[in-house]
Amino acid sequence: MLDRLPARLQFSASTRSKLFDIALAAAVALLGVPWHGTSPLPFWVQIIVVFPALLVRRRRPLIAVGVSLAAMLLRTNPLPAMIALYTLASRRGPTKMTWICSAVGLMVAVGLSLPVSTQYLSILLLLMGMLVGFPLLFGLWMFQRRKLMDALRGRAEQAERERDLLAERAVAAERRRIAGEMHDVVAHRVGVIAIQANALTVVAPDAQTSQVAGIIQQNSTAALAELRDVLRVLREDGDPESSPPGLDGIPALAEDSRVAGRAVELSLPDPLPETAEPVGRAAYRVVQEALTNVAKHAPGATARVCVSATPEGLVVEVSNDRTTAQPAGLPSSGYGLMGMRERVSLAGGRVDTGPAGGGYRVRAVFPL
Repeated sequence: MLDRLPARLQFSASTRSKLFDIALAAAVALLGVPWHGTSPLPFWVQIIVVFPALLVRRRRPLIAVGVSLAAMLLRTNPLPAMIALYTLASRRGPTKMTWICSAVGLMVAVGLSLPVSTQYLSILLLLMGMLVGFPLLFGLWMFQRRKLMDALRGRAEQAERERDLLAERAVAAERRRIAGEMHDVVAHRVGVIAIQANALTVVAPDAQTSQVAGIIQQNSTAALAELRDVLRVLREDGDPESSPPGLDGIPALAEDSRVAGRAVELSLPDPLPETAEPVGRAAYRVVQEALTNVAKHAPGATARVCVSATPEGLVVEVSNDRTTAQPAGLPSSGYGLMGMRERVSLAGGRVDTGPAGGGYRVRAVFPL
């Protein structure tokens, strides 16, 4: 119910406890009608002495018990003593001091009720037992309940930590397995390509063949370097040694495509806009994947790469013309565009792909 109050009217748990103690102590003090007799002394004892003692009952339960039992000797209301005994039992538990204070309270209550006739003795003992036994048992029950809740909370936290640890171990093992597969398959194949391209540059029959072999050797070597960084991240869960490419790496992508014989038109703002690292890296990967798709599915087509900073955000657009050439026939996993969308989404942007003007267009928008 308190949670429904406006934020300015809500209090912390400690503040609510203090307000409750003040209200309880005031209510008990105002009930200071003499237990026996008509003397006003018990009332003023509860106002001046018992009221402050009840305010500190959580931090100093022994003081509250001692003051309230001493006030009972003046035939004050026994309710403060019951509250103090409950607080002592719930805070200290079944300790020696708890049993001693309970015994003293029972003796004080019985002593104040004597002498009494034999026919009312059983009723008196029952009332005194309730006067001391009820707050004692209820306080001990609260103490055990608090200990049980703390133990259950500790077990739940430990189970959660163990579950997170097992999940981290499973993820680490899977990352190492993936890294091993990538090293055994991809790195081996790319390494063979690099070695064969290097050998071809030596035995090439003409300069053009030697140049193409050099391009293949250069790209395969760069792929091995990037693959090494990826494997290091997968195995060690660390950062790559080389800084990840961003917007400043897009001109190199366009130049690599031109060197490979593909027509690429590049348009970049000068200077390049400042972007967060995930945004720059995602924009770079969008251009890289789009140029790769142009080379695979539209060989001979002119690719246009346009990067601009607009009120909409950072816009990265890669499009290509219509082409009549047959696709290169390279194997495709079908995960290129899917991975592009996931990467752009993680960077806080959106991407649109589809036919445009007889060709194909990829348009990604990132927040600046």
